[in-house]
Amino acid sequence: MPGYGILDEESGKGLLPWSWAVERLERAHNYWVATTRPDGRPHAMPVWGVWFDGRFYFSTGRQSRKARNLSENPGCVICVEPADEAIIVEGQAEEITDQRLLRRFAEVYGPKYQWDMEGFSEPVYAVEPTVAFAFESAPGEFTGSATRWIFSTD
Repeated sequence: MPGYGILDEESGKGLLPWSWAVERLERAHNYWVATTRPDGRPHAMPVWGVWFDGRFYFSTGRQSRKARNLSENPGCVICVEPADEAIIVEGQAEEITDQRLLRRFAEVYGPKYQWDMEGFSEPVYAVEPTVAFAFESAPGEFTGSATRWIFSTD
């Protein structure tokens, strides 16, 4: 990320590997989803979710502000807690209707949160990253670890 102190862009010294981000995306308990209201105002809410197959999956009530926002504008941002190992994923949310993926979501989500998924009927969304950012904020680490990954040039 230009201007964040990575001195050797050729060697990538200080850059975090994508595996670092994936590990944290998989193990995080709480995530933030930021969406945009139809009038352009932002909306952010915490959610539970799971990362698998290169995508972030979460559910929300069909009438929730998140779901209504995503139906108008699928662009969103996903952030993990804690912020001292920040990962910010930008992408497009897509409602999942494929039964195989919904079963996979339940297989991963249920045990992670000790949640009985039987009869679960709320919409499930998948967010595939277009760009992601990360950094560690330990003393002296931020400017040497700020990293950006670009997945799509759309």
